[in-house]
Amino acid sequence: MTQTITNFITAISEDRFIEAHETLEHSWKILKKEDKREEALLQKGLINGTTAIGLHLRGKTDGARRVWQTFEKYRPLIGIVESELTPLYREAEAVLDRKHEEFCPKA
Repeated sequence: MTQTITNFITAISEDRFIEAHETLEHSWKILKKEDKREEALLQKGLINGTTAIGLHLRGKTDGARRVWQTFEKYRPLIGIVESELTPLYREAEAVLDRKHEEFCPKA
């Protein structure tokens, strides 16, 4: 799963937001099946973060704002969920914040 999160971060860093979403979606589904609910929700939040930026870039600002709020809802799990992936989750969070600031200026 480490490589999946790394690929997710790389895709976001390179502004490939749809690919980032698709990269992490499979991992998210596996976590749901393994009954790792909180980590699954954490990954769902990361997926929503990249989706929000992609929506904004397509001019769907209202939808982007709503989806970003879902990312914000699950963001605290990064500091709560005990996972060997926590450093990568924090890196993903930081990259999402930078890209959100770059592409989604506050009104």
